[in-house]
Amino acid sequence: MPRRFAFDASTVLTVLTVLGMLLALVAIWSLEGVLADRSSLVGLGLVYMAGGLPAAWRALDALWKEHILDIDLLMVVAAGAAAAVGAPFEGAVLLTLFSVSTTLEEQALGRARRAVESLMALRPKTALRKASDGSVVEVAAADLRVGDTVVLRPGARVPADGMIVSGRGSLDEANITGESMPVAKEAGAQVFEATLNLDGVLEVRVTKTIEDSTVARTIALVTEAQAAKAPSEQFSAWFGQRYTIAVMAGAALAFAAFHWLGRDWEDALYRSATLLVAASPCAIVISVPAAILSALSAAARRGVLFKGGAALETLAAVDTFAFDKTGTLTTGKAVVTQVVALDGDEEGFLSLLAGIEAQSEHHSADAIRHEAASRSVAVDNVTDVATRPSAGVVGHHGESLLWAGNPRLASEMNASIDHPALRTLAGDNQTVIYLGKDSRVLGAVTVADGVRTTSAAALSALRLSGVKRIVMMTGDRRPVALRIGEELGLPPEDIHADMLPEEKVRMVGELAASGKVAFVGDGVNDAAALARADVGIAMGAAGSDVALQAADVALLSEDMEQLAKAHDLARRTARIIRQNLAFALIAMAVLVVGGLFFELPLPLAVVGHEGGTVLVVLNGLRLLAPPTRERGSGGQMEKVRKENGTSASPRPKQAHRQKIPRHS
Repeated sequence: MPRRFAFDASTVLTVLTVLGMLLALVAIWSLEGVLADRSSLVGLGLVYMAGGLPAAWRALDALWKEHILDIDLLMVVAAGAAAAVGAPFEGAVLLTLFSVSTTLEEQALGRARRAVESLMALRPKTALRKASDGSVVEVAAADLRVGDTVVLRPGARVPADGMIVSGRGSLDEANITGESMPVAKEAGAQVFEATLNLDGVLEVRVTKTIEDSTVARTIALVTEAQAAKAPSEQFSAWFGQRYTIAVMAGAALAFAAFHWLGRDWEDALYRSATLLVAASPCAIVISVPAAILSALSAAARRGVLFKGGAALETLAAVDTFAFDKTGTLTTGKAVVTQVVALDGDEEGFLSLLAGIEAQSEHHSADAIRHEAASRSVAVDNVTDVATRPSAGVVGHHGESLLWAGNPRLASEMNASIDHPALRTLAGDNQTVIYLGKDSRVLGAVTVADGVRTTSAAALSALRLSGVKRIVMMTGDRRPVALRIGEELGLPPEDIHADMLPEEKVRMVGELAASGKVAFVGDGVNDAAALARADVGIAMGAAGSDVALQAADVALLSEDMEQLAKAHDLARRTARIIRQNLAFALIAMAVLVVGGLFFELPLPLAVVGHEGGTVLVVLNGLRLLAPPTRERGSGGQMEKVRKENGTSASPRPKQAHRQKIPRHS
């Protein structure tokens, strides 16, 4: 409420200032005699009170509390100097334009800040909660607790993050993940607060209260990001403070110089006031945050969260991208393609394998569980299951140690996989998972993972945008990695397989030695590599606390196109910042030269100064507009699709899209 009141008060004061300026203009141009003098006095007095006193109060408050010479002080001193030398009208013009430009800046930057907060309006106020007796009761969404079951009818918005327990339908997730098309979901799929159920009746079990929902965390993260200063913002603020002092000192020296050169004190004071306005760094100081705030808000609306302007600026400078394979470049939705049981009992083999994988979150484990379910195989009971990072899982079956994983784990168990029936699997380019008891191998399955439909086009768009090198890292076997890399057009030397998490960290460090590096992963197993990179980017991070904490940038959807668009947005932001700074510096130089050597009138200096400030803000706000398909990565991806002979229309979604946490 206080923030809202402050904004309203600023607007009212600006309106009063403009009315006072209009009254003064009418008095000067249309009235005569005493009436003109009195009307002009009233109008100018209103301008100085409504436009000057608030600015003076802000300046003195900043000087007293923070020991800062605020830009407001420059404007107030210049207006006061104009009035002191008998030019109150010029001072009134300055205060009027300064008040109007300040209000426009507040509204513009407020628009950037409010862009994400508009998500709050989409949050439903009530929900249909299912009671234990099967009845449905309408309750406030804020009263929902974890474990509650809510009923979603067609056209209803999801009241809280949750998991579908029954039903099937399509949901519009554009306001959360940036997905352009509805996503078909069924039992077991995750849903997010404020997304729209388009069809079907769904029963959803609440997994997070509205205080911890994806929407709430999105708003909190963006608010924190906007409060954090990017390096260029910090420099802009540092420069603005010191430059303001220099301008004040320069204006005093100019007054002394003009007076020494033969000007009377009134003319010298007028010229120094003009110089004070011309040299004020308002446009320089506001040019960077105007672009940064707009970009952060625009990105968040499209399902991309930057943790501050620093990540945004660094991403624009990235020339090397390193990708995790599984679940990032690939779908992470693997299927079992071959089962080899050395004793010939495939059902018994699958029963054991599904039993030990029942407690694993690896994408291969999900494929194995689905294979067992499709064959109606009963899952055996395996206890004390533990994960071996980048190796597999181990557990107990009866008195024996049961294990499932890659050749590294088999070696740790002193088990030989050199069996005729398994050799052909090892030479294949699919993932092989071996199952064994103690030091004896029972068999193996092969699992294949497909490339995302958007991965190839996204990588091509990154290359077209100037990225010099794209590297793939994976804990999977090299034949599998080469198969995926070939589909994506990656050269063998940029494909690195059989990597442990610490090896990914080491390689990211080596890449960082030659330039800025972005690492793209799922934010769980790759947390260390995400932290080591100049920019860590988590894919499919909606609903994942670990991903949001580990990464500098979080892509809420699993659409690779969002990565190319985020990179394009960062580069466009850097270009607009450069444009703003160049324009502000050139405009200020022209005004200063005019004030020093060409008798620049104070009103013209005011118009140039305030106009330049508003223009750089409006230029920054261009980032809030959605990019056209022919611009940036959007146009590049369109070009890639045309070259590949594919349609540029939105692709159909898979029948079931469920976020599956991954290890590799």
